[in-house]
Amino acid sequence: MFEELDGLFDGYALPLVELRFIQELRQLIQSDNPVGVPIVILSLDEIAGCVDVIGCALEHDTIVGLSIRYCGLRALPESLCKLSHLRQLHVTGNSLTAFPTSLGSLRHLEAIYADHNHLAALPAGIGDLRRLEALHLDGNWLTALPESIGQLTQLTTLQLYDNQMTLLPESIAHLRQLRDISVGHNQLHVLPEGLWQLHNLNVLNIAENQLSNLPEGIGQLTQLKMLDLAHNQLDTLPESLGKLRQLEFLYMSNNRLTDLPATLANLSQLIYLNCTDNCLTTLFPAIGKLQGLRELRLYNNQLESLPAELGTLTWLRELHLSNNRFVALPEVLGKLTGLTYLDLRNNRLLRLSMVIGQLSNLTYLDLRANRLVVLPDLSGDLLRLKKVDLRWNKIASFPQWLQRLEENGCIVYH
Repeated sequence: MFEELDGLFDGYALPLVELRFIQELRQLIQSDNPVGVPIVILSLDEIAGCVDVIGCALEHDTIVGLSIRYCGLRALPESLCKLSHLRQLHVTGNSLTAFPTSLGSLRHLEAIYADHNHLAALPAGIGDLRRLEALHLDGNWLTALPESIGQLTQLTTLQLYDNQMTLLPESIAHLRQLRDISVGHNQLHVLPEGLWQLHNLNVLNIAENQLSNLPEGIGQLTQLKMLDLAHNQLDTLPESLGKLRQLEFLYMSNNRLTDLPATLANLSQLIYLNCTDNCLTTLFPAIGKLQGLRELRLYNNQLESLPAELGTLTWLRELHLSNNRFVALPEVLGKLTGLTYLDLRNNRLLRLSMVIGQLSNLTYLDLRANRLVVLPDLSGDLLRLKKVDLRWNKIASFPQWLQRLEENGCIVYH
C-alpha cells in the first residue's frame, strides 16, 4: 500500500495513520508540483532548515517534527491531526490559505512556523494548543486574531509582522509568558491596554503601523531590551519611557517627533538610539547620561547644534548627523574621541574646524554635499581614516595631504 514511500520508514514502527498522512501529503504536493519532493528523516534540530523536501523528525517510532517549507503547498490535509505527538510544524513559504480546523487537536504542539503564506484567519481551536511556545505568522493576510489566542499561556514568541491587522484582541493580556512580540507592518491605530500587562516582554516591535499615540502604560514593560516604534505617526512620546531601564535598542525613526522626553536619560543600558526622519530641532541636555551609547542616528532632522553634554558619551562609536542644518562643526564633537564613524553629509557646513582632528580613531568621514571651500590639514591627526567623502562641496583645489591619505590606503572621494 505504501510502495511510494520507497521503504523510507523501514526499521521504524510508524503508526499506520502517520504513514497514510505522509502519503496523502506527498500526493497533494505532486498535484501542484509534478516533480514532487523527496522525503527525508532528520533530527528535530535539523528540520527547520529544510527546503523543497518533506522533512520528518522521529522519536520513539512517531513523527514529532514536520517540515514542508517552500513546497508549493496550497492546503494541509485534515489528517494532520493524526500526528498526535507532533511538537514542531514548519510550513513557511507555501500558499496556504487556512489551517485545518482540527489543528487544535495537536495537543503536544510547541512551535508553528507558517511565515509567508496566504493565511487570512486562524481557527478558533488554536487556543487548545496549550503547550505552544512559538507562533510565527509573518507575511500573511491576517486581519484579526481570535480571542482564543489568549489561551496560549505558554507562548513566549508571537511573530505577526507584515499582515493586515487593524486591532489586537484584549485577550492578549493573558499571554504572561510572552518574551517577544512583533506586530510591525500592520494597520494598527491603537494598542490594547492588555499589552502593558505583559511584564516579561523583552522585545516589542510595533513599527510600520498607524499609531498616533503611545500610552503611558508602556512604562510597565520594565524588562524590555528592544523597542521599535519606527514608521508611525507619533508626535510625542510618553514620559514613562524612562522607566524602561533595561532597554538596549530604541528605534523611533520616521515619526513626527519635535523633541524627546528628558526621562530618556534614565535608560542607562541603551546601546543604540535611532531618531532619524523626525522633526527634532534640539536634543535634551541629559542625553549625556546615556554613558553606554554606542550608536546615535539623528539624520533627516532640523538640528542646528548639539548640547555640550553629548561630549560625555565616550563609548560612542557611530554618529549620524546627515541632512540637518549645521553651518559649523559643533565643538562638542572634539570630545567624542571614541568615534570611528561620522556622517555629516547634506548639511550647510562652510568650514571644517580643527575640532575634527581630535577624532583620532575615525575610520569613516562623510562630508558630502556641504558648502566647504577650504580644508585644514588633518593628515597628521586622522591616521586611521579608511574612507573620506568630500564630493559636492565648493572646494576649488584639493590639498596635498589628501594625496598622502590615499598613499596610506585611505579611499578619498572628491
